[in-house]
Amino acid sequence: MRNLEKYMGIIPAFYACYDSDGSISPQGVRALTDYFVEKGVKGVYVNGSSGECIYQSVEDKKRILENVMEQSKGRLTVIAHVACNNTADSMELARHAQSLHVDAIAAIPPIYFHLPEHAIADYWNDISAAAPDTDFVIYNIPQLAGVALTMDLFAKMRENPRVIGVKNSSMPVQDIQMFKQAGGDDYIIFNGPDEQFISGRVIGAQGAIGGTYGVMPELFLKMDALVKDGNLDRAREIQYAVNEIIYKMCSAHGNMYGVIKAILKVNEGLDLGGVRKPLPSLIPEDKAIVDEAAEMIRAAKATFLS
Repeated sequence: MRNLEKYMGIIPAFYACYDSDGSISPQGVRALTDYFVEKGVKGVYVNGSSGECIYQSVEDKKRILENVMEQSKGRLTVIAHVACNNTADSMELARHAQSLHVDAIAAIPPIYFHLPEHAIADYWNDISAAAPDTDFVIYNIPQLAGVALTMDLFAKMRENPRVIGVKNSSMPVQDIQMFKQAGGDDYIIFNGPDEQFISGRVIGAQGAIGGTYGVMPELFLKMDALVKDGNLDRAREIQYAVNEIIYKMCSAHGNMYGVIKAILKVNEGLDLGGVRKPLPSLIPEDKAIVDEAAEMIRAAKATFLS
């Protein structure tokens, strides 16, 4: 019997943590892990888009995951994104993740070359075979990967008993409904786009993984609780406030994850460094945006959590 309950809830995407010289910061990784435990989230999604995965080496990703697992001590559900743009490195990361006893591994399809669906299925199944005792989550993000998870490909992947669900980051909410209908209760569908969190939850997503959850986890936890209670009017008010914060964070010259890390330093005292090139770093003019977004988060928590 599948244990899907451990995936049902708020799972922030873990941010890349750097030293002053741009190297991976184990101290930052451990501090961020403790922060998520203290906030009461369900788990973390490590080395995904928010973790700047395509700019990390295999050794970087291993070091990050090792520190997350050592620090979390079983207090968080851990999903490790292991996809690289070649099968061998992806399988190496899958084996490593299983050796650390993560709850699940996940992977986007290969990017750049537009592969046929049977080749994508082979890629995912090869990765899964490298971690035969570990759950596998398909990561569907067509706007970045350049290829979408079709219903035929999803049906093919359900032949793999280790596949337990889809992290769906495509923009049409209907995709969540279609994957949920096809998979039924044996599969979990995660809402991906943060801006439509409550929409995804209402239409069938039982879990949620998002890149902005980490900077305001309390607001997503509250929305999740309100959806469960059927108080959609109040949940919608929070969603609108959250979206305004996201729009503000996206308005900077620097990358949004740089803004998020700067906000976490202001609001939570976390020093996670900046972002890795070629992602653009913050410039002095971005400080006003960081401060305004940080205040918006504080104000939203004061309004909706009291």
